[in-house]
Amino acid sequence: MELAMRAHKTTTIQWLGAADIDDYAAILCDLDGCLVSAGSPLPGAEEFVRAAGKRLSIVSNNSADTSVTLSRKLTAIGLPLPQESIFLAGELTVRMIAAEHPGARVHVIAEQPLHQLAADLGLERADERADTVLLARDTRFTLNGLEKALRLLERGAELVVTNPDLSHPNPDGLPVPETGTLLAAFKACCPGITARVIGKPQPFLIDAALSAAGVRAADAAFVGDNATTDGAAAALAGLDFIHLVAPPMPMANVNALRDTAEPVQPAAAEANVC
Repeated sequence: MELAMRAHKTTTIQWLGAADIDDYAAILCDLDGCLVSAGSPLPGAEEFVRAAGKRLSIVSNNSADTSVTLSRKLTAIGLPLPQESIFLAGELTVRMIAAEHPGARVHVIAEQPLHQLAADLGLERADERADTVLLARDTRFTLNGLEKALRLLERGAELVVTNPDLSHPNPDGLPVPETGTLLAAFKACCPGITARVIGKPQPFLIDAALSAAGVRAADAAFVGDNATTDGAAAALAGLDFIHLVAPPMPMANVNALRDTAEPVQPAAAEANVC
């Protein structure tokens, strides 16, 4: 199924305070590189959150937190955002699997909050036979874990990936490995593998945020620092894009994996094995 690219306006800014958001009924904003970096608020973030008020939703490819855990973290650093306004690739991926396949056997490669969410939603932990291999950012990722996941895919499990980002920058501009780096390891071992990718640049997260807000795409804007993911997702969903451009950073991630260059609806992609 092809997605039509709707016309939209792109504005480039160099700090959040320059974002012209007064005329929008909903403001969707990326997290890392826009509001926070390494767990600390970026300049202008607190003022931006206050100005946007209840119109603001966080739409992030974060796959290590849930809306509950992230809301607590943000509130603790002076960015009080309720969990209802936070839409994360990791959490929505788990919820999507649980909705489509209740009680499914899922092998989860992720941080603890997603393991707990999967269990809370009734998904069965699977290490020997799995319906799905869920790949998210996991700082405990190992070669042994990679081999186990590949065997599950060979036996027919579907590979579902929370987001395609290769990295996100730390405060010094150096790359922090992301979920896409782990997916690259899968592809290095098994070049023919394909995956169902949920996060940006797919419009899935944006659509969920707009639906919750009850706002049309034409009345919303997306604020992001990555044209490849944020900008593409905004264009596919039909939103204006406010591009926050920081000074050039060494080795900054600007490309998602090649197989995400032409976004598709999450439900339309199919997983194959090697």
